[in-house]
Amino acid sequence: MNAYLASVLENVRTKHGNEPEFVQTVEEVFSSIEPVIEKHPEYEKVDLLGRMVEPERMFTFRVVWCDDNGQWHTNRGWRCQFNGAIAPYKGGLRFQKNVYEGIIKFLGFEQTFKNSLTGLPIGGAKGGSDFDPAGKSDAEVMRFCQSFMTELQRHIGQFVDVPAGDIGVGGRGGVPVPAGAGGPDPQPPDGGESPLPHPHGRLKGAWENGVLTGKGLSYGGSLIRPEATGYGAVYYLQEVLKHEGDTIEGKRIALSGYGNVAWGIMKKATELGAKVTYMSGPDGYVHDPDGINTEEKLNFILEMRAKDPMHCKPYADHFGCEFVAGAKHWGATDVDVNMPSAMQNDVRMDSAEKIAASGVKYYIEVANMPTTNDALNFLRAQKHMIVAPSKAVNAGGVGVSALEMAQNSERLVWTAEEVDAQLHKMMKTIHQVSAEAAEEYGLGYDLVAGANIAGFKKVAEAMMAQGCF
Repeated sequence: MNAYLASVLENVRTKHGNEPEFVQTVEEVFSSIEPVIEKHPEYEKVDLLGRMVEPERMFTFRVVWCDDNGQWHTNRGWRCQFNGAIAPYKGGLRFQKNVYEGIIKFLGFEQTFKNSLTGLPIGGAKGGSDFDPAGKSDAEVMRFCQSFMTELQRHIGQFVDVPAGDIGVGGRGGVPVPAGAGGPDPQPPDGGESPLPHPHGRLKGAWENGVLTGKGLSYGGSLIRPEATGYGAVYYLQEVLKHEGDTIEGKRIALSGYGNVAWGIMKKATELGAKVTYMSGPDGYVHDPDGINTEEKLNFILEMRAKDPMHCKPYADHFGCEFVAGAKHWGATDVDVNMPSAMQNDVRMDSAEKIAASGVKYYIEVANMPTTNDALNFLRAQKHMIVAPSKAVNAGGVGVSALEMAQNSERLVWTAEEVDAQLHKMMKTIHQVSAEAAEEYGLGYDLVAGANIAGFKKVAEAMMAQGCF
């Protein structure tokens, strides 16, 4: 390995050894960019990589809130403005009890290159809290979010840093909506980048509508935003299939999760003639060979998420299909595409070996870093498989968030058809630039390396142009 690259990686491992998710994502990106570093020795003189792995700033703050019994609680909140070389910071907020600084930094680093791939002017950021909305009343969530936003508003703005939602911040399903101003959003998402508390205008004394994205349609949100990540993932899959002389019609898809992203995949796959036949949750997996492809089934999933986000068995009970408790479906042979779309590190080496042995050709990551590095490298080494990386595949979500920012700036509302067309074009371009970057450096059709290189090059060029700071 290039000596400079190796030294930066070793420094990251030493300094951040207690943040394994962050170390993992840096290793994953930097494993692909050696040919770029070799071509640009000037990067070492200005320590470009050393600066790139350090957030520009990281805010940590306490969030104090009162439950319905009058008991006060204290949680921690974070906002990591990782890299603003391209444009204002952009990235979601995650409310989940396992959130800590390392997860926020992993997501912010990953977001930097994802946002770069969209081709839109958005830098990388992430934030959140170790607050768990599950089981909380709407009033408790509201009080937490008002406290959270009272501090966060000091650090964000439509030309500074634009948050959205992520896991635990959704409109419906699973957890109460974090609506700091009160009331659930009318859109149906859950998980993904979804509606966020919006007392910002009252705190600032100005209606900066572009300061948050994933908003409700009644106060500046965008059509297609709830579905965008899932829709974009399917559009990306289409491009991969085209490259292989194949089509999406008739394809059977296995995915993990049944939140907002999975819901979007189900809808768009159905529209394009494919079908999702496997989905999984914390309690096990469902196999519906007929496909989750009717309005009744899609609506049932929304209702199921709203009532109990931890169990997918009710779907199997209602529609009379197979449910396997306490297991994952990775390795099923009666599918054409695997799309992990739930959480980071969902697919480990044991699952990767089953996937490879199944003979299924297409492995399309959707969730942020859903595959451990050893499992990802193992799958990439399989000659019969094509692997696509999450930072490219799921970029449609933040891409449509940026389109929401554009609509807010224009004081216009685009039609669903206009937004969807822009999303489709964006995903085609992301696939194209990734494939071209891999080809430029003699890596063939390596979409993982290509996405890392393409995302890195744009950020690197912007940082070099702006000088050292």
